[in-house]
Amino acid sequence: MHPLDKFKHCPVCGSTRFEVHNAKSKHCADCGFTYYFNPSSATVAFILNERGELLVCRRGKSPAKGTLDLPGGFIDMQETGEEGVAREVREETGLTVVRADYLFSLPNLYEYSGFMVHTLDMFFRCTVADASHIHAEDDVADCFWMPLEDIRTADFGLESVRKGVERFLSGHAASAPSIHQTRT
Repeated sequence: MHPLDKFKHCPVCGSTRFEVHNAKSKHCADCGFTYYFNPSSATVAFILNERGELLVCRRGKSPAKGTLDLPGGFIDMQETGEEGVAREVREETGLTVVRADYLFSLPNLYEYSGFMVHTLDMFFRCTVADASHIHAEDDVADCFWMPLEDIRTADFGLESVRKGVERFLSGHAASAPSIHQTRT
């Protein structure tokens, strides 16, 4: 199934001749418009307290409702990754991010309203102003501090977050990878 199969009409002229052009685009045979399906940007925050515990959330909504997660979410228009992660952390936990350092990114699939959204999840190590006053808000059912040795990555419901936590715990996230590294 093509990722744009739910889009039956050209968004420019309304034609029904909006057809698959290649693996990542559809093209209108009437007006010539081509739409490229690119991933949405999202953020994920690693926040450690003074005891070295990780801030973990429990998802309050689907997908993966009830599983573990980290604070984060979709970037808004005209927002940087750093602004987006700070906003999402504030919305979900009430904490104020004072520093956000980019670590790495991972692709993800996120189902929303029956539509599979391809995302590029950007992971940040965040420092917050006061880590003692967390409270679950927005789409988070609960948030709490968890000792790193107690974390089981299998408890995280979203694949990219699970992989990100594995990478973070393994210590490979200490510095951002070189842009010259090749994918394996």
